[in-house]
Amino acid sequence: MSDLFNSRSSRFDSFVPKTYEVMKKVILATILLFSVNTKAQTLNSKTNTMKLNAGIITEKLAETKKFYTEKLDFGITFENEFYILLHTPNKETQLSFLLPNHPSQRSIFQKPFKGQGMYLTIEVDEVDKLYNELKQKGVAMEIEIRDEPWGDRHFAIVDPNGIGIDFVTYTAPEED
Repeated sequence: MSDLFNSRSSRFDSFVPKTYEVMKKVILATILLFSVNTKAQTLNSKTNTMKLNAGIITEKLAETKKFYTEKLDFGITFENEFYILLHTPNKETQLSFLLPNHPSQRSIFQKPFKGQGMYLTIEVDEVDKLYNELKQKGVAMEIEIRDEPWGDRHFAIVDPNGIGIDFVTYTAPEED
């Protein structure tokens, strides 16, 4: 019996190292595949998660907040005494405003926007409906509603900072 046990033991002993080596290779391969897959997902997710949040430095923070929230129905995502982050009514896009020369901000975020050289385009489903709503709220129209030969139906207004805002519904261009 002792010999039988010893012979089985020696067969088991020779089997264990081989099994251990195979398992070690399987575990290492699994870890490697997992880390490569995780790296690919990380790179892919970085590409897909880029989001633009335009920011305007302005001394007219209160007027800007009132205009965007009361006239354009933007919501407030975040606000403090020198910064406000607003979002479009459907919460798809954000726009921020910052007081100039705030001690918490670095020099690149100090100088105020001078009211020239910037515009926003906001695509909407029903440009005529929005046009009428803004007219009823007393918003001055910089460009009255119209159709363009390239397919835009749009109108434009100006915010308290001098930023032109073009509201547009894209349509097929006119045929000649």
